[in-house]
Amino acid sequence: MSAPLLMVLATLLFATMGVCVKLASAYYGAGEIVMYRGLVGTLFLFALSRAKGLSLKTAVPAMHFWRSLSGVIALSLWFFAISKLPLATAMTLNYMSSVWMALFLIGGAVLMGAAKVDPRLIITVLLGFVGVGLVLQPAMEDQQVWHGLAGLASGMLSAMAYLQVTSLGRAGEPEFRIVFYFSMGGVVAGALTTIVSHGGWHGHTWTGAALLLAVGVLATAAQLLMTRAYGTGKPLVNASLQYLGIVFSALYGVLIFGDLLGLLSWLGILLIVVAGLGATLLRARNTPKDAQHSVQES
Repeated sequence: MSAPLLMVLATLLFATMGVCVKLASAYYGAGEIVMYRGLVGTLFLFALSRAKGLSLKTAVPAMHFWRSLSGVIALSLWFFAISKLPLATAMTLNYMSSVWMALFLIGGAVLMGAAKVDPRLIITVLLGFVGVGLVLQPAMEDQQVWHGLAGLASGMLSAMAYLQVTSLGRAGEPEFRIVFYFSMGGVVAGALTTIVSHGGWHGHTWTGAALLLAVGVLATAAQLLMTRAYGTGKPLVNASLQYLGIVFSALYGVLIFGDLLGLLSWLGILLIVVAGLGATLLRARNTPKDAQHSVQES
């Protein structure tokens, strides 16, 4: 399949995973879902590496640790947000990562004493946070403020994880190895979180177990498709198509959960998408081509 088609399919699978996470949250905590998602990914990638004779040994374990830590926390916060927020809202807040990266770029320029910061980047950041205010307004009214803030924080930490993935790519680490250690980190962190917060694991029903398996399979398949898309396609096209995940999530939200977003929420989503695309375009003009091909873990 072509890279754009791979990317569209990946976003559809990620949105479908979001549906399964929301349904599974009725049976399990966010930490448990993260743990089982990571377990499926770890086992699959281990089997894949053995079958293809690929090495999982790394020379930069510390880099993998910090990437996994930020990524797993971001994933846990995102799953927590999905459990209560409308699916499209939670997906949009997580996709704020591009805007956060623009903010990091501005902060870095200021700290380095740059004489001038691109005003267009400042505009995209401000536009994105105006959108956040509009998206979070219904959550505040419904006493879901902590879930809204969790979704917002997940986007920020996803941006940090993305930058660390870029560093790992420059260090020569292949994508499958990065995803493997991230998945393994999810198993460990999810298990510890579950023990601390719940004192142990929930029992399984057939429905609950099927949802956990679906979350793991969908996430792993989507990540592999996205990795392939970024490896063969144009980064800006892929980044633009990634926002289709919001559209798919909105459709799922209406059809399955009866989510009805107001006009201001849709306006906020539109502003965040425009800001994210603008930030991606501006950042790409100042990013080496090898870094552009690094894949973001969703």
